[in-house]
Amino acid sequence: MRIALIHALRHSPPPIEAAFARAWPEATLMNLLDDSLSADLAREGRLTPGMTERFLTLSRYAAGTGAAGILFTCSAFGPCIEAVARDLAPKPVLKPNEAMIEEACAAAMGAADSDLRASPSGHRTRPTIGLLATFQPTLDTMPPEFPAGVTVVPKLVEGGLAALDRGDLAEHDRLAAEAARDLAQCDVIALAQFSLARAAPLVEAATGRPVFTTPDSAVRKLRRLLAG
Repeated sequence: MRIALIHALRHSPPPIEAAFARAWPEATLMNLLDDSLSADLAREGRLTPGMTERFLTLSRYAAGTGAAGILFTCSAFGPCIEAVARDLAPKPVLKPNEAMIEEACAAAMGAADSDLRASPSGHRTRPTIGLLATFQPTLDTMPPEFPAGVTVVPKLVEGGLAALDRGDLAEHDRLAAEAARDLAQCDVIALAQFSLARAAPLVEAATGRPVFTTPDSAVRKLRRLLAG
């Protein structure tokens, strides 16, 4: 079964390929990359109709190769991906973060329920999810995708993307763990970008909180959808 992976950051293919190797090694992967999309978004400061058209062009090409499903790997382009999902329905088209949001919310709500049972006053705390990203536009567009019943605490990893760009992976991971300490009071931590998945063990060690990554959650959901 062919799965198309469409990327707007050149750092995204390795973590999603690793996630497929762990959870769905039988899948056949194809990668489409246009890293000018992320550069254009950073310059424009907003999504444009032209960007949506570029997403539609990429996805229609992927569908034309026989891909059974499409997974996008950059979290800052939600409305563009929604346009693709409408265009290609009923083919499964996943935002990079939707499966992680589902899993993180379920875990955060479970933690809040545990706090309620343990509280002498019977006071229910609001589920809180720390959202960590290295790309500022992701923190602008992604929080509204979470349900209204949870509190999202966004946190930018200052210098993290620059460290990736120069190939300093250890510094990227160190900066992610350092930034995540500000989220240690949250119920769970969500890593907003595929490129951040590599830092998950250090983030978990720094915060003591469950950490959810976009690639692993996405592979699990896509496999469930296509198994049916």
